[in-house]
Amino acid sequence: MSSSFLAALPRLFVGCALIISLAACQGGMPEGVTPVGQFDVQRYAGKWYEIARLDNRFERGLTAITAEYALRDDGTITVLNSGTSIESGERESAEGKARFAGPEDEAFLQVSFFGPFYASYIVFELGQDYDYAFVSGSDTDYLWLLAREPVISDTLKDRFVARAGALGFAADKLVWVEHGASAVSTK
Repeated sequence: MSSSFLAALPRLFVGCALIISLAACQGGMPEGVTPVGQFDVQRYAGKWYEIARLDNRFERGLTAITAEYALRDDGTITVLNSGTSIESGERESAEGKARFAGPEDEAFLQVSFFGPFYASYIVFELGQDYDYAFVSGSDTDYLWLLAREPVISDTLKDRFVARAGALGFAADKLVWVEHGASAVSTK
């Protein structure tokens, strides 16, 4: 082994430890957010439409976003997120997997799209018929409103905005996602 490689080993180990530590930090939840109990993952499986979100780098420039969840034999969940590029009109997708962070009847999951790195996925409000879900990440930078249909009532929108604001999310910065033919501009 070269001496430069040996000299770099401590930095490499520190870098790996930092990455592992950061990944471990992603397992938290925002203050005041409580996962839904008596959660039935089989009822949650299927297709959801993203209605609103706080902007994030991995969805920026996309519209008509959907998420599909399917149970796997090993107890994990396949996650398929897709959206249409506003610029090109092309459909883009990313496949990942989710696992429960704790008990399987608590809506606190960890989702990964990038190998061993997992992020929190917390359903903190869920329609009685599993027709809508308020979802957060590990902190107040990540927030979504999902629904089984691409259009929801103004009452539900208002409830989401109020609840998000009360929990410390930047509700005034929500991105409202369009679905259907009007979702993508034509050039």
